Amino acid sequence: MLAILRLILPALLLALWIPGARAADEVLVKLTIKDHRFSPERLEIPAKTKVVLLIRNEDAEPEEFECISLRREKIVFPGAEIRVVLGKVDPGEYPFFGEYHEATAKGVIVAK
Repeated sequence: MLAILRLILPALLLALWIPGARAADEVLVKLTIKDHRFSPERLEIPAKTKVVLLIRNEDAEPEEFECISLRREKIVFPGAEIRVVLGKVDPGEYPFFGEYHEATAKGVIVAK
């Protein structure tokens, strides 16, 4: 039994330390801010699956990604890219907007 643990334990520990080993269970979705607009404005994501948004701000001003129904709010500085973990979202539609340019920076997340 001890010999088996000596063989399995190092491999298990290595798998936990490899960055991609845990990322296999998540879906990455890209969202861009340009000209004070989100692109795409409609994001379709799989429901009940861990989703991570990669939001890149290509504008010269900061913008804030805000989704009230998912309780997510984060500033994206000019030229920066951030990660917003949505987690496992139930099926439905979740509007989001940019608080600094609310008239133009808006969209919806659709979980199916």
